[in-house]
Amino acid sequence: MSALKDFIDAVILGIVEGITEFLPVSSTGHLILAKDLMGNNFPDTFETMIQLGAILAICVLYFKKLWQVVLDLPSKRQAQMFAAGIIIAFLPAMLIGAVAHDFIKERLFNPIVVSISLIVGGVIIILAERLIHKIKFETVDDIDIKTAFKIGVVQCLAMIPGTSRSGATIIGALFLGVGRKAAAEFSFFLAIPTMVGVFAYEAFKSRHELMASGGHELILTAVGFVVSFISALLVIKPFLNYVTQKGFTPFAYYRIAAGVVMLGYFLTIGRG
Repeated sequence: MSALKDFIDAVILGIVEGITEFLPVSSTGHLILAKDLMGNNFPDTFETMIQLGAILAICVLYFKKLWQVVLDLPSKRQAQMFAAGIIIAFLPAMLIGAVAHDFIKERLFNPIVVSISLIVGGVIIILAERLIHKIKFETVDDIDIKTAFKIGVVQCLAMIPGTSRSGATIIGALFLGVGRKAAAEFSFFLAIPTMVGVFAYEAFKSRHELMASGGHELILTAVGFVVSFISALLVIKPFLNYVTQKGFTPFAYYRIAAGVVMLGYFLTIGRG
């Protein structure tokens, strides 16, 4: 595979990651499908590590909110509860991920699982939108510790590729009485410790492989990281405005359609 094709693939995958990370359509699933369709042989760590670029976009867009929490943390209960909620919501994924990470990577990271997960997740989103929800939490600051923990438990479902981390947390939050905008924003904030943790684990585990490639894989990862960051910057605010007004149903139909097409492809033509 030529260096130019590798570079182009890294750019394409960075765009895919940045666009899909915060949409309830599964960025990991789309990266797996894209890699397979392009005949790409990047290591699995590539897709995990470029996700941090999209997370950095959250830190930039919500810098004022995050910095204010840091300033208020020693003295204000609202900031303390917000930070505690994010940490507690992060714990279930951290614990289960530490135990089951290798099994999940080996057994579930394939196009067939992704396709089925896209379809099932789409159906669940439609059900979630059609059910009547009594909104108990209008903003992320309203979400209590107990609810945050439950959202964190639901996030664990996203370890199945194609489920969508943002989709699992958002829909789980909706069922728990969180408003649409608050559900999306809580998912954004929860992504920060979750993906930083995954990034650190993958970077440490693959450090020898990355350096043994002569820096080639490291450069490609950096390219994907930067492109992912820029793409996410352009997508996050429009997405938030859209779902606040229109809801998540269009994404559910997209998931189902994409899952059906991909499942048919990989069962008949593809290598899945």
